[in-house]
Amino acid sequence: MYSAKINGEPTTFGTSGMLYRSNKVMYDRLTNSLWSQLTREPVIGPLWDSGIKLDYFPVVLTTWEEWLELHPDTTVLDRETGLYPAEFYVPEEHPRAIYYDYFNAPETMFPVPQRDGRLETKDVVLGVQVNDSYKAYSSAALRERRIVNDAVGGEEILVLGSAVSQGARAYYRGGTTFKLSPNGGSGHLDIPSVIVDADGGRWQVTEEFLVNTADESEKLARIPTHMSFWFGWFQFHPDTELYTEP
Repeated sequence: MYSAKINGEPTTFGTSGMLYRSNKVMYDRLTNSLWSQLTREPVIGPLWDSGIKLDYFPVVLTTWEEWLELHPDTTVLDRETGLYPAEFYVPEEHPRAIYYDYFNAPETMFPVPQRDGRLETKDVVLGVQVNDSYKAYSSAALRERRIVNDAVGGEEILVLGSAVSQGARAYYRGGTTFKLSPNGGSGHLDIPSVIVDADGGRWQVTEEFLVNTADESEKLARIPTHMSFWFGWFQFHPDTELYTEP
């Protein structure tokens, strides 16, 4: 999820229909420059080599059920779009989904020049960039591990995973070590909505911060991340680290 502003000027983006290394190439309607969807920088056109990068925001790849339980007052894009009938929009795991065959095939639709066999080609990873360093966390590992105290790019970070979806979030942890709270779940989905530090202090997990419940002025910021197929993340960040179980 990117800011649709270029040098502070708002615009809109469209799909060019082209791919680079099997990754979407988009264009902006302000300058008609082409942009890499994963690196968030222009690759062809008037803005090429300008040093501009789109700002981006934290996102989470989750289920409607899980999101709604955390955010019952949320709004949602209506499936009655006027372009296709509502029944056209089926879950990705449904055989009628447009990309069902692609998601469930082991290979990419088009060749990609660099591969890394530490994970399967289309394993989903949480991609984290801190300073000029990159690290990937397998979604499957995070579902199992749930909470990871780690360091990337010289910064101490915390990564939280859902037990039932690909939902994952990363935060700066500022030297604090966290663990799951025995009562940290959110309803029956057991999403870590509350975690505890080494002294037993409780921290609320929000979409923007980790918040110390004893002093709500103490907050640790969330880190913008990507959810990506492993092959896509590795194509653009071949020097990436990969989280492994300690």
